[in-house]
Order: sequence, then structure tokens, then C-alpha cells
Amino acid sequence: MSAVTSTTQGRADAKAWSILFAAWAVALAASLGALFIGEVMGQAPCSLCWHQRAFMFPLAVLLAVACYRSDTGAWRYALPLALVGWLIAGWHTLMFYGVVPEAIQPCAASGPSCSGEGMLLLGWAPLPMLSFLAFTTLLILLTLLARGGRKA
Repeated sequence: MSAVTSTTQGRADAKAWSILFAAWAVALAASLGALFIGEVMGQAPCSLCWHQRAFMFPLAVLLAVACYRSDTGAWRYALPLALVGWLIAGWHTLMFYGVVPEAIQPCAASGPSCSGEGMLLLGWAPLPMLSFLAFTTLLILLTLLARGGRKA
């Protein structure tokens, strides 16, 4: 292997690892944020929040291990988790904004409301939208990782 090829490969590996690290940082921040809201602020999560946590929390662990091992192929198992979480967060966001009819809302029967005032952080930031943005960011980063850090 020539020195130029080796240098180019080294830069590509560093870029891919940086993307992987950014994905882990997003998953970690979202997980810690959810724990802070639930455990420190005392806000009980609704049913859809629990489902989103079920997909975000493992991502924080899986991506941490992938960073440690420099496993840039982690997108293969992280991308499906992020996609399902994104779908749930998207549904939750639509419910919050009233796009989904009340008759098909899973949280209306018992527990905290999926679309009530309790879904606002600091009185203005909708929690479903924050989750949706976190999953969207993860999908973008993991797709970039799958493409080897190349642009479209």
C-alpha cells in the first residue's frame, strides 16, 4: 500500500469514527435528558415515551461499545433501532400537535397524556419533538456512517 493510499484511508477511518462518536454523543445526551426529566424533574413518562426510551437507551450503550472498538460497521445494528424509535417519535409528535385523532391515541386512557402540557420542557420545548429531532440526527449520522463518511 502506498503512503498516499495509507494517508487517505487513515483520514477516512478518522472521519467515520468521528461520525460514530457524534452518533453516540447524541444517543447519550438524549438518554441522559430522558432520565433527567423523569428522575430529577419527576415527570412520569407516557406510554409512547417509554417506547422511545426502549430504542434510545440501547443505542447509547451499543454506540459506546462501537466507539471503543472503532466498529464503524455499527450502523448495521444501530440504524434499525434508530428507525423504529424515529417512527414512534414521529407518531408521538403528530399526536402532540393534534394531527392524529383523539380516538387512536394510546395514552388517553390512563397515565400521563401524550399531548398535554406535561410534554413541554421549560414550558416551550415539546418533548416528542426533541425525541424526534434526536432520532432524526441519529438516522442522518448512521446513514453517513453506512456510506463510509462520503457525501451524497
